[in-house]
Amino acid sequence: MYELFFKSFRQKVPLSAEEETQLKRYLTPKKLRKKQYLLQEGDVCKAIAFIEKGALKAYSVDEKGNEHIIQFGLEGWIISDLYSFLTGESATYNIDAIEDSEVLLISKSAHEELLLEMPAYQTFTRLNITGAYLAMQKRLTSIISTPLKEQYTDFIALYPDIVQRVPQHMIASYLGLKPETLSRVRQKIAQK
Repeated sequence: MYELFFKSFRQKVPLSAEEETQLKRYLTPKKLRKKQYLLQEGDVCKAIAFIEKGALKAYSVDEKGNEHIIQFGLEGWIISDLYSFLTGESATYNIDAIEDSEVLLISKSAHEELLLEMPAYQTFTRLNITGAYLAMQKRLTSIISTPLKEQYTDFIALYPDIVQRVPQHMIASYLGLKPETLSRVRQKIAQK
């Protein structure tokens, strides 16, 4: 169950066999059934999840019950309510499984210990947080200044695996659209 985590880690930061053994002690495997929550809004996020298998989504729910998806996560990705995890405040997002999934959890206390004890983990964390920030900034810029058709074509080019595995209404939610609007955008693209 740890193979993908260590492969992903080594792609960013070299890791000795001793460090791998040490790091493994801090990881907690968890299986999630489709639609099972990893985190619910209002709870405190106590772990970062590395996705070994499956697909998850992070989202908020408005007063009308509409989901607003802010992140998808597939194999090799990390998902969390980072604000809640780092501050200890209540989570503003729900995280649940889109399909049966397996994750490796790193608790807050394990995270803090690893940051102090293992420079490789510190570098891995910095690279992941920097990557997440850059992706968020790029997404916000796209929402503000890119036409819908181009946003969708950019999304399918950047995340072809998500398009194959996630229902269109969830992609619409991620793009900030109603499903009917996304359907019209897709029809316009298909006509060309």
